[in-house]
Amino acid sequence: MKRAGFLSFALVPVLMTAAVACTTPEHTAADAKGNPSSVAQSRAAGRAQAERAPRATAVASTPAGTPAGLAAPDKKELAQEIVASAENSTLNWRSAYAYIEDIGDGQGYTAGVIGFCTGTHDLLTLVERYTALHPGNGLARYLPALRAVDGTDSHEGLDPGFAAAWRHEAAVPAFREAQDHERDRVYFDPAVRRAKLDGLGTLGQFVYYDAMVMHGPGTGGDGFYGLRDRALREAKPPSEGGDEKAYLEVFLDVRRAAMRSANPDRDTTRIDTAQRRFLDDGNLGLDTPLEWRVYGETYRVP
Repeated sequence: MKRAGFLSFALVPVLMTAAVACTTPEHTAADAKGNPSSVAQSRAAGRAQAERAPRATAVASTPAGTPAGLAAPDKKELAQEIVASAENSTLNWRSAYAYIEDIGDGQGYTAGVIGFCTGTHDLLTLVERYTALHPGNGLARYLPALRAVDGTDSHEGLDPGFAAAWRHEAAVPAFREAQDHERDRVYFDPAVRRAKLDGLGTLGQFVYYDAMVMHGPGTGGDGFYGLRDRALREAKPPSEGGDEKAYLEVFLDVRRAAMRSANPDRDTTRIDTAQRRFLDDGNLGLDTPLEWRVYGETYRVP
């Protein structure tokens, strides 16, 4: 992504009612990511599917003249902040470039700005693409091990040095840009395109993006496209003459049910007191000021 695209929003101060950590805290590991579950497995399968068979989740180009929506620089910055509040309990999403931890969800190491995982193919793809452009980088020597553990939660060949190498490489601007690029290519851009084709505005585009991040771009089970298919069986999107708010209500219901299917006690505040709050307020443009709560913390963007 072009870093210059964030400058206009970066000048606006961001307020929070509570101090929160800039790396994933314990409650994020337990609630946002969860223990091994059908959601985590679907996310892993979907990520691998999107990489190995991209035609399965291909999205047609949006028509010329479509409003920028969530892709506008200020909205895109806002989207990363809202996702970071749920994924890392901070609005400072850039603090996550160096983040790496095994949170015990069956996906190996979770790392970086959008939670790339050693067990779900997207971290491997990131390092492969980065190494093709920067062969001498500090992660290149781990490629054989990353290929061997892909699809598992194993650390074989990665410990003890991989986590330290990731943190060190995250100080390199080119690696941060590579993380941004993969986040956009696999998650942000497909979600926004699909939402625009469904006739959704900026809030709906964010709803799709957050679901894509958490559930992965899978077509079956609880992957993003599977969730969308279930929602379409219950409501029509605006592109088919449906009511936008009513459709998004159904999509959020479907997604919440998927999150709770494996664990009835799973925290769903990223939907209940964030996205649902924006929708109940009729804020289909995701306009600021915004206030929401995730895991009991309140966040505000003026």
